[in-house]
Amino acid sequence: MTGFRVPRIPLDALRPAAFGADPSGERMARIRRSPHFAGGVFVNPPGPERTPSTRSMLGFLPTYFRKEERVRRAPAHAIPVHPTTVADLAEPAESGLRLTWMGHSGVLTEIDGHRVLIDPVWSERCSPFAFAGPRRLHPVPIPLAETGRVDAVVISHDHYDHLDMPTVRALARTGTEFVVPLGVGAHLEHWGIAAGQITELDWHETTFVGELTLTATPARHFCGRALRNTQHTLWASWVIAGPRHRVFHSGDTGYFPGFAGIGERYGPFDATMIQIGAYSEFWPDIHMEPEEGLRAHLDLQGSAPAERGVLLPIHWGTFNLAPHPWDEPAERTVTAARRAGVRYAVPRPGQPFEPAAGLRPDAWWQAVAAAAPEEPGAGRAPAPAARLDLATER
Repeated sequence: MTGFRVPRIPLDALRPAAFGADPSGERMARIRRSPHFAGGVFVNPPGPERTPSTRSMLGFLPTYFRKEERVRRAPAHAIPVHPTTVADLAEPAESGLRLTWMGHSGVLTEIDGHRVLIDPVWSERCSPFAFAGPRRLHPVPIPLAETGRVDAVVISHDHYDHLDMPTVRALARTGTEFVVPLGVGAHLEHWGIAAGQITELDWHETTFVGELTLTATPARHFCGRALRNTQHTLWASWVIAGPRHRVFHSGDTGYFPGFAGIGERYGPFDATMIQIGAYSEFWPDIHMEPEEGLRAHLDLQGSAPAERGVLLPIHWGTFNLAPHPWDEPAERTVTAARRAGVRYAVPRPGQPFEPAAGLRPDAWWQAVAAAAPEEPGAGRAPAPAARLDLATER
């Protein structure tokens, strides 16, 4: 009698699709030729040497999960999503440049007759799993299908709060082009996106979409989606320039002197979209604090008057990713911008605005964050309404 043999299951078959794929073949050969790839990994540009907090991470975790700390990190009331986004986007931008913050780092950029969607995340959670991981604190302002024609989707790096598989797959069906940092195309092709729809760039490389030039520029961060983090996919900030306007998107980054060089080479900018949230003393080199974000904005403008470009704070308010209070990034950014005489705009999610006209000051986050101690449910984020069903894409 022969024994029963348990079939061998390849490990790759157990790997969730959302983990993506590691670069290989000619893609990996190109990565090895990159001047920013050394010792088998992508490396960051030079920056200030900052030592993470000496406090024990084991001591930090109980504090992070303590109830009173969780209350500080969540809004007490529903975040006000702009109610007429679809109708507003149906009207052309008078100035030729309009930005719509969709939450977190996602921005619909309408520039000189083209539409570019940066770091779109429409899923309920920024996670490889639909049942676990950081859940959004407000609904997506509009259904993905109602964003209208998108000429290009730009991705800053492959973390889940910037590269969302269900959103990417849905957008791919529209035939749009994806412009991503070097190596990230491996994830997209693994998800069934045609190679002809993908353009991968190293830092300071440029591609063209219509009359736009899209240029990958340096950032200080890292990459990875799976348990084994090979650091074989690049991270980037982005310059998008048209015949009349130009904008900058920071992606995720720590502060570094290279912002001044980016501004000198590609600026000044009509608007900068700058990461100012999810910071911590435990990771000072990969995320900027609000005052550092303002400094980056000023560096990018170079010798141009500070009044020219508008600062749009991003990477806050949508997902709970750090120990700071929920509203602190916006409050600190506005305080710093006012002191420096910098033009800024802190729109509600889904609220389009044109940098040329600016946006009327509205500290909407203050009312959202405020709660009396005895108020029932204070500190609990409301369950997202009008949830978009992207579960079938996972």
